[in-house]
Amino acid sequence: MAKDEATYRSYLLRLWQVEQNGNFSWRCSLEEARTGQRQNFASLQALLNFLWDETSEQPAAQNEEKKL
Repeated sequence: MAKDEATYRSYLLRLWQVEQNGNFSWRCSLEEARTGQRQNFASLQALLNFLWDETSEQPAAQNEEKKL
C-alpha cells in the first residue's frame, strides 16, 4: 500500500431517509473516490462504526517509530 493510500481517504457520501412502519431512518452509502467501490449502510451508526474502524489504525510510519 502506498503511503498516501495508508494516510488519506476520500469518499462520496450519500444519505437518504426511508420509512418503515411509520418510522423514518437514515440509509447511507460511501463510494471510495479512488476505486469507485461502494458500501451501503443500514444506519448512521453503521456508517460511523465503519469510519471509526477505517481511521483508528495508526499509519505505518508511526508504528515503525514506536519500534525504535
